Parts: sequence; structure tokens; C-alpha cells
Amino acid sequence: MPHITDEELVSEHVKPVAVRIVGGLLHAWQLRNSAATVPHAIERLRAAGNVDNLSRLLVDDPPPYRGRYPFLDTDLYKTLEGLAYELATGTAAEPVREFYEEVVGLLERVQADDGYLNSFFQDPAAAKKPWEDLAWGHELYNLGHLIQAAVAAARHLGDRRLLQVAVRFADLVVARYGEGREEAVCGHPEVEMALVELFRETGERAYLTQARLFVDRRGHGHLKHSIFTAEYFQDHLPFRDLPSVTGHAVRMAYLAAGATDVYLETGDRSLFEALERLWDDMVATKLYITGGLGSRHSDEAIGDRYELPSERAYSETCAAIGTMQWAWRMFLATGGAKYLDVFERIQYNAYAVGLSAEGTAFFYDNPLQRRPDHEQRSGAEDGGDPLRRPWFGCPCCPPNIVRWMTQLGEHMAAERDGALLIAAYAAARIDTEALGLTMESDYPWDGDVRLVLDRAPDGPYTIMLRVPGWAKGVTVTVNGAAADVAARDGWLSVERVWRAGDEVRLSLPMPVRAHGSHPHLDATRGAASLARGPLVYCVEQQDCPVDVDDLVLPRTVNANAVNANTATSEGAVVLQVKAATAPPPSAELYPELPQERAFPETTVTTTFVPYFMWGNRSPEAMRVWVRSA
Repeated sequence: MPHITDEELVSEHVKPVAVRIVGGLLHAWQLRNSAATVPHAIERLRAAGNVDNLSRLLVDDPPPYRGRYPFLDTDLYKTLEGLAYELATGTAAEPVREFYEEVVGLLERVQADDGYLNSFFQDPAAAKKPWEDLAWGHELYNLGHLIQAAVAAARHLGDRRLLQVAVRFADLVVARYGEGREEAVCGHPEVEMALVELFRETGERAYLTQARLFVDRRGHGHLKHSIFTAEYFQDHLPFRDLPSVTGHAVRMAYLAAGATDVYLETGDRSLFEALERLWDDMVATKLYITGGLGSRHSDEAIGDRYELPSERAYSETCAAIGTMQWAWRMFLATGGAKYLDVFERIQYNAYAVGLSAEGTAFFYDNPLQRRPDHEQRSGAEDGGDPLRRPWFGCPCCPPNIVRWMTQLGEHMAAERDGALLIAAYAAARIDTEALGLTMESDYPWDGDVRLVLDRAPDGPYTIMLRVPGWAKGVTVTVNGAAADVAARDGWLSVERVWRAGDEVRLSLPMPVRAHGSHPHLDATRGAASLARGPLVYCVEQQDCPVDVDDLVLPRTVNANAVNANTATSEGAVVLQVKAATAPPPSAELYPELPQERAFPETTVTTTFVPYFMWGNRSPEAMRVWVRSA
């Protein structure tokens, strides 16, 4: 593979802008993360042995490694990444600082002389040696999360201790697997986007080259497969030749995100063409309406086109985060609003549903339907709690939620060529070198957005407002006067010479929408789902006067959006829906179809709640897709 030259390097098309969220739903989520999820994660990591797995390496005869998997260090790294953001706020509790210091100190002390770091393989009694099983050892996957934690600590805390640890490990990897060295890849992509980020932080070109090597080497027979086929690892074809997203959903999303990072820095058009083709195919045929990715439990895989069963949707929470990472990078590459539409759909649905209302219990998989007699099965474990669980034997999702929740503000705005692109809406503060403004909004419950500038550039400047794909009849005013602008490619662009005190108001009407199922999608054919704004809704048995399986939505949905103020839904908007009930089912398993389909005459009023809120009460039936007349 040729080395990356100065001429090949390109700057990002769009540069992200840090946004401070100060109110609304996203702010409430971040406060919950600080108050409940972070302390819970720290407690569980200690109890599960993740910290002990490191400290035991400091003794001559270490006790056995605790845990089923050799990659449990990553759960510490993901948590440290989130803690870097938490500590940067200056409001984190002292136990958070203590945990951060303890784990960083341990990592410095147990790292091998050559830079290697993995608490499973560094044990002399380990069943396998370092680098012996790249398919399942996840050593490079571990490095990826270590790098991301290290970069976060350096950027937000000015603490470069972890970065020094990560650089030593990364240098070892470059020396072993770099140009002209052993041609290998990791069984679980993730290190690719981390190496690009390490290049951005340090300026060391070898890390970018290594990331590109790992992307380009896939599909050439360098990985020894076991248990699952090459397709599971996205290793059956070169990345550019993949006809569709495939295999293990989290691996696929992380690989695509890393490949997009490589494109952002090298401008490799062949890579981008593959990424765009894979993205469009995924959105059209393999994403659930919630934005979830992955329909198969057996191998946590994506499945075929239109293979989207509701009750067996896997839609792992980590896959939701990975797909958001890919979406954001595609937006940075193109400025395309369509990527943000998917990002937002995932954020408010497939991602948010993974965490309970109190912030201390989690979904690993995220189905779109729960049957009355369902017994929960999650991950590789049997039994367990009927809904969310406080932790998992493979606890990849909870720490991933922790770190992503701290970074919500970093995925709301960007700058490009003298323009501010506002990608998402919330009560927030936006400051760039050019201008400063306050954004007021109760989004996603309400579609009214108010921007007030208190600092502006001297000359003309453009503010671009994203118009979600679901929004119709959008209006915008500047200082009370209607702006003569039209949405183009998902953006409303207002260019003028701005002054402090200028006000922009955006109105995104939010009527209730009924979505029909794609005709190729057998699992939900003849059903409908409800949405409002970016939120997908579902019906839980607790809110339905008849069995949810017997509920029938009329073709013209009669629904009113109302505020709900309960212990688990303060400030939420729920839907009061007038629906019908189906006739009692026939005693015969396969009754003869009637010649004419009569609409049921019995009507009922039921409540639909945002999908991310389901599962916080008793374990009863739930549906996103409901029978339609």
C-alpha cells in the first residue's frame, strides 16, 4: 500500500462546533447521566471485576481474570471517555474523579514495556498469547477505545497521561502491522476511526496510514475465521466491493465510520463512492423505522434486505451508536441533511430506548414489539430481568451509552465556508470564532426554535437551519419579518450582515404522522406506525383498553398530541388515538378469508407513548406497528 502523501491529505469539508446544551430533553438526559448512569456504571465496573483485572497484574501470582470475554478493558475505556467530558464540566462528583485517577494510574503502571496493554492477555496464565487470535481477541478493538478515551482526556481536561499510554500501544501496532509488515486486521473494527483521531490529535501520519491499511486489508483473507463466516466480520469481500451493509451490525457500523474518517483525511473518492452506496442501500432496505440496525439474534447481524421482524429486532444499542457515528461523519464529508435525518431518528429512538427512565437499567437489544408471553433473552445469556437489566456479562452497551450521552452537544452544529450549519435543535448555547447565539427550543416536543445573536461577524454570514425530512409547511422569520428563503436539500439558508440582538425564529409543524409498511417488508405488511416530529410512538398494554394485538388503526388516523406528566414522562408529549378493535379471532388457526373486509365498528381511545419511553413499567405487551384497516 502506498504511503499517504501531503498532497493526498484533505481537510474536513465541514468542521464540527461544540455546543453547550442548557435545557430541554437532551439536557435532562445529560443530567440523568451525571447523577445516575455514571455512578451506576462505576459501581458495576468495580463489582464485575474490570478494575481488579488491571490491578491484579501488579502482583507476582495474579488471581484469575474475571469475566467471560477478553475485551472487558474496553468498558473501562468507554467510561473514561465519558468521564473526561463529565470532569470537564467542573460539576462531577468526587467519586468520579477518584475512579478516573485510579484507572488512569493503573493503566500507566500495568502497560508492558513494549507498549502492549490488555489485562486478559498480559496474564501469564492466559489460555492464549498476545496477537494469537485477532478474530476474537479484540486487542486492536481495545486499542481503539483506549485512544478515544485518551484523546477526550487530552482535549477536554488537558490531561495527556492516557494519550502517552495510547501512543505507546499505537506505535507498537504500527511497528507490527504497518506498511511492509504483517498484513492483519482485527475481528472487530473500531480502531480505524480511533487511529484517524489520533492522527488529528498528534499530527503523526503513520496513524492515518495504519487506519487506511486496516480498511483496505479487509476481504483479502488475512483474518482467521472461527465460529462465524467471513461475512460476519465484513471480511468476505474488499470494503469497496461490498454490495450492502452486512454481518455483525456493530462491526459494520464501526468499520464504515472508520472508512469515512479515512476518506475525510485522504479524499479517496473510491472509498466515498462505496460509503455512499452502502449508506443509501442501508437506509432504504435495512434500517428499522426507529433507526435500529440488525435483525438477527444468532449472530447480532444485519440480515437481508427487508428482513425487519418487529418482535425479533435485535437493533443493539451499540449498533445505534455506531450508525450515528457513521451518519455524523457522512454529514461532515458532504454537508448532507439526509445523514442528519437518520442521525436524529436514531438518537431519539433506537439509542434513547436503550436506557431506562431512572438511568440505571439497559436494553441490549431493542425490539419493536413485545408479545404478552415473551420471556426476555438478551445478549448471550439466558433468563434475566423481564425488561431492562442493570448490567450484562458482555456490558458493551451501558458504557457506550455513558460516553455518547456526554457528547450530545458535539453533534448539533458545524461550520463550513463562512456558514454555521445548525444540525439539531435544543435549548443550547453556540459559540464559534465568528458569532455567538442562544438557541431556545423545547424540541423534540415542540417545533418552535428561537435563535438570538449576541455576537456577530462584521460582514455577510450565513446561518443554515436544517429542515427535517418529515417537516412540511416550515416557516422562518428574521426580526419578526418573514424570510424569503426556500428549503434546498434539507437546509434553509439565511445570509445577511448580522447584528447583536438579531432574532431568527423557525417553525417546524409537528402533526401526527401515520407511516405504512414497505410492501417488500413481510413482517409488517398491512400495519401502520405513528410518529410526531423525530419521535416514533408505540402502544403499551397498560394504556390500551383492549389487547394491543386486536387494535386497528383507521386509514385516517384521529390522534391528538397531549402533554403527560407522570413519574416517568414529565413534560413528554403522548398521543391520544381513536382506534378500532378487530373482531374476536376465529377458533380455527387458518380461517377462510372473508370476501369483503369490513372495518370493525367498536372504537376505543388509547394512548401511544414515545418509543424510547416504553418498558419502564410492568412487562406487558407493546407494539410500534399496529394493524391497519
